[in-house]
Amino acid sequence: MNQHRIEIATEPHRDDIEFVVQQLLNFNKNRAGEGNYKPLAIFVRDVDDHIVGGLVGETYWQWLFVDVLWVQESLRGQGFGDVLLSTAEQEAMKRGCRHAYLDTFSFQAPAFYQKHGYVVFGELSDFPSGCSRFFLKKDLQ
Repeated sequence: MNQHRIEIATEPHRDDIEFVVQQLLNFNKNRAGEGNYKPLAIFVRDVDDHIVGGLVGETYWQWLFVDVLWVQESLRGQGFGDVLLSTAEQEAMKRGCRHAYLDTFSFQAPAFYQKHGYVVFGELSDFPSGCSRFFLKKDLQ
């Protein structure tokens, strides 16, 4: 370590972050094979073409990862979340995925995902304070 230094970058350069991420992706590819990575984005738009809901995720190694699912508060409870999630799962299966995973907080939507067949496989208590972060998965086929 004498010839190396540790740097805490409070405002890191995007190129530096992308470099580190790419190095890990290269390592993973060498160890686990081509992941067939594809981003996934599904949107709900209103009549003025504004986004009022959406799902952002990715598929790789036969898994769907749901990173974000959001529906405008005034539209919640009307089935848009159901449609976004089922559309993502259907697209993932077309891409060869057999499983899905995601995480959500106790103040968000764990019951919503459980209603759709997701099961909790992990929990971080007190994250944030007084709440929990849940990790859920589902078999798609």
